[in-house]
Amino acid sequence: MKESVRKEPGRKEPVRKDPVRRSGSRVVPAGSSRRRRRPSRAGTLNTGKLLVPSALTVLAICAGLSATKFALDGRIHLCVAMIAAAALLDGLDGRVARLLGATTRIGAELDSLADAINFGVAPALTLYVLLLEGNDVGWLLSLIYCCAIVLRLARFNTLIDEDDTPQYTKDFFVGVPAPAAALIAMLPIALEEQFGMGWWTSEATVGTWMTITALLAVSRLPTASLKSYAVPPNALVLVLIGVALFAAALLTYPYLLMVVAIGLYLLHIPFAWRTKRWVASRPETWDFHPRERRAERRAIRQVRRGRPTKSSARLGLRRPGDQ
Repeated sequence: MKESVRKEPGRKEPVRKDPVRRSGSRVVPAGSSRRRRRPSRAGTLNTGKLLVPSALTVLAICAGLSATKFALDGRIHLCVAMIAAAALLDGLDGRVARLLGATTRIGAELDSLADAINFGVAPALTLYVLLLEGNDVGWLLSLIYCCAIVLRLARFNTLIDEDDTPQYTKDFFVGVPAPAAALIAMLPIALEEQFGMGWWTSEATVGTWMTITALLAVSRLPTASLKSYAVPPNALVLVLIGVALFAAALLTYPYLLMVVAIGLYLLHIPFAWRTKRWVASRPETWDFHPRERRAERRAIRQVRRGRPTKSSARLGLRRPGDQ
């Protein structure tokens, strides 16, 4: 049997107090489970992803400004190397942002400002300091080139926001991109370093070349975008060999390689214009992958080669081996 507890009349039950523990200046009940909040690891990783592309863009700005400083000091090799490094970083930051899923509006604006400094201001000041110093017309042409690059970047930003353009237009640039324009504009410096002084370093030639480069930048001529090209798996070894040869040539004959690269780039413009015209006239190929589009063009060429010409069909002539 359970013993019954008798309460004496007039006696109050003692009130139980829960033990407490102090945490700093706050009093926390002992029975409550209070956990300290820790920063989310996912938020930290996302912040790190956003910083990587912007850090590459800032490094590109530093390279462009350093190129101007080296030009003022007369250190041409470092000046050209810094502009080339800025072009390389400019090509990496966008790809890294898309790879990490860290594309932001502020990153796009920062990239445009970096391009204006690295490929507009830096090459213009470099050419003026090294080849056009003291020439008022040369300074005017340097301003024209710099403004052309800025206008080209502004037009590029407006074209990005257009969503009603066909898919194939993303495989081409409108005009010469700013990094390519900067390297093209510095062709007289590369010729001087490789072959010495000549007509290509005269003020008239340099000024004319800067004007041509500025017109190419703001023109509507289509140029190929490397985003549309992918390395096939069976050609990976050949590509690696090509990269090794390119690195060897870059270390041995950097300015000669620069001249050849500029020449090849200028030669590709007519082919890019013809390719875009061919695609624009065939709406059924607008949604094709560039590789599929090139295969379609090769197939059409092979069919046309098999057709007899009007003169041979009229005369009844046959090709050797045809039955």
